[in-house]
Amino acid sequence: MTTTGLGSVPGEDVREWMRVVLEVVDIPFLPELPARPYGDMLSRSVAVLTELVADLQPVGWRLTGGGDARASLDQRRARALLQEDLDVLEEYADGYTGPLKVQVTGPWTLAASVERPRGDKVLADHGARRDLAQALADGVQQHVAEVRKRVPGAELVLQVDEPGLPAVLAGAVPTASGWSKHRSVDGPGAVELLSLLTTAAPTVVHCCAARPPIEVFTKSGATGVAVDVSLLNTPAWDQIAVAAEAGTTIYAGLVPTTGAVPNKEHAAQPLIRRWRELGLDPELLKEVVITPACGLAAAPSPADARTRLELLRRIVEVVGEAAEA
Repeated sequence: MTTTGLGSVPGEDVREWMRVVLEVVDIPFLPELPARPYGDMLSRSVAVLTELVADLQPVGWRLTGGGDARASLDQRRARALLQEDLDVLEEYADGYTGPLKVQVTGPWTLAASVERPRGDKVLADHGARRDLAQALADGVQQHVAEVRKRVPGAELVLQVDEPGLPAVLAGAVPTASGWSKHRSVDGPGAVELLSLLTTAAPTVVHCCAARPPIEVFTKSGATGVAVDVSLLNTPAWDQIAVAAEAGTTIYAGLVPTTGAVPNKEHAAQPLIRRWRELGLDPELLKEVVITPACGLAAAPSPADARTRLELLRRIVEVVGEAAEA
């Protein structure tokens, strides 16, 4: 069994966090520090976009052009911050060999968050959302290639964050006016755009929802799914079981990101109990990757967040013992 984080962490010191993730978890990851300007998950993805230009408005990111258009000041700043973080990664991971994870916002969450030049979300326009997904996929390919060049011994894992996809599928994303909702997207349509990203590297799709669309993730080519165990309802667990038995790696969010830090037994118990209730093979339990729940950036302090990451390996011991019992 292994451990990793989901990306976001509190504070503004990326150098300290790079050192921590290389030391504390089994699958180090490129930290996202949303407390910094342009350090949030959407800005990270805008930074890797190719062929599309976006700027930052009071309501969020908005597309402003494409093709030969020059990147906006905001987009250039986002790209500069990403390059600085990659410089730190290259420095601290010098000589590193093993798995290494990078994160990017998925095409559907991006389409539901970014505005078109004339207003409303990209989600409203079938052609625009395909263009956005393709620009994102091209940018991710380049981003992954650059990380591989900087850390040659790394076995890259791509995490695609899709917190907005359940609302997209349900037709629950509000229009700009707030008086209506964007039309729902069907499962095959969701798979089509998401699958553009899964060719860059072995991919885990992350979605913290009561019922994440796990079948969409696996059909898109994802080799792993990351979920928040505390949120999952019974139908979601049924899909988890199907995915696990088909060989999909489950990333189980077990450590809360705020409030009291639980002991290792208490944190591990929901996963162990559900695994047994579903009658899943204990050997498959050993393949689960243990993570915090969503939103570690909301932890009270960097020291508190580190404590929660350090707890992961102790949880692995408890889950491993349960798998052997």
